[in-house]
Amino acid sequence: MIEIQNLVKKIGDKLILRNVSLTIEDGETVAILGPNGAGKSTLLKIISTLIKPTSGTVMIDHKLLSKEVNQIRMRLGYLPHESLLYEHFSPLENLKFYGNLYQVKDPEKRARELTAKVGLSYFLNEPVKGFSRGMVQRIAIARAIVHDPCLLLLDEPHTGLDQKAIAILNEVIIENKQKKATTLMVTHDFKQAAEICDRAIVVRNGKIVDDFKITDHKESDLLGRYHQIIGGEA
Repeated sequence: MIEIQNLVKKIGDKLILRNVSLTIEDGETVAILGPNGAGKSTLLKIISTLIKPTSGTVMIDHKLLSKEVNQIRMRLGYLPHESLLYEHFSPLENLKFYGNLYQVKDPEKRARELTAKVGLSYFLNEPVKGFSRGMVQRIAIARAIVHDPCLLLLDEPHTGLDQKAIAILNEVIIENKQKKATTLMVTHDFKQAAEICDRAIVVRNGKIVDDFKITDHKESDLLGRYHQIIGGEA
């Protein structure tokens, strides 16, 4: 469970998040929607422990983020815009490195399993620097789940992916849901959000302005409700 109370983030004179309070139950798959600059990625970065809030609290599994950050990090998987891969390493070397970092039992076996899962076994020992963007993103997906995290945080994960990579990512998210793990996904892709998420949170000007269950999983319905709240903002 994630419990956020009165979260504020200020950078210089700019207020990015304004007293955000939110509860997310175990096993929920949640889309975080909103126009550019709304504070979506900032919220995700705070939950992922990459940046600190100005004030307010975040609790993950009843652990206070500010006091038990190392324990919480071991339970998180994070997929930002950057791959966080070492480009001179192969998929095997990258995934073994992260597996060891997260104390994965038999990291080489896990690395081989995940490389197969994302359809890149043939390139297991090739340097990532020679990969296409789609291939890099597939390995980045594998990196984010190498330790089988309880909480998966995704920042615009479908951007730039080919159809095969989108299918792989969606499969990962659905498997996460079946394991009762939690997924938070910042996205502008309403089709993917409607199909795979069961809840949507809309952020505008640093505040949550809507929070609802996705029941019919139709892109048109999700877009319609979003535009009622946001209007024509990108």
